[in-house]
Amino acid sequence: MRKISLLLFFGIFSFSYFSCSKDNSETIPNVFVNLNIQPNSTFYQRLNIVGGWEYITGGYNGIIVYRQSQDVFVAFDRACPYDYKNGCRIVVESSYTTAIDSCCGSRFLINDGSPFKGPASVSLKQYKAYYDGNYLHISN
Repeated sequence: MRKISLLLFFGIFSFSYFSCSKDNSETIPNVFVNLNIQPNSTFYQRLNIVGGWEYITGGYNGIIVYRQSQDVFVAFDRACPYDYKNGCRIVVESSYTTAIDSCCGSRFLINDGSPFKGPASVSLKQYKAYYDGNYLHISN
């Protein structure tokens, strides 16, 4: 009976240890982000319309800003969560609905950053985006 209890204990311990082990995906390093832009200005013409996007400087590897609706924006880092150290950047595709990492081939939906193709299984790193009607505040 004691051997069965001991075997059961090690079985449960092994199962819980391996099922809760750390995911092998790497985490993009945190860098300070605190930006203000005027998305309706002529400087950001593509952001003047719903469905528009722009690249801006900041974050770990640059930032993609996407206008979901008249008053809602999202901002994602351009580093691929699959292998952010490779120096490649996420690029918006011609459809304006997806973005791709040309190094690993991972594709992401630009409206929410979720992966849908390729080796990446984690969404793009998202920054906080708050629009007050004039300025878009992007931060972490």
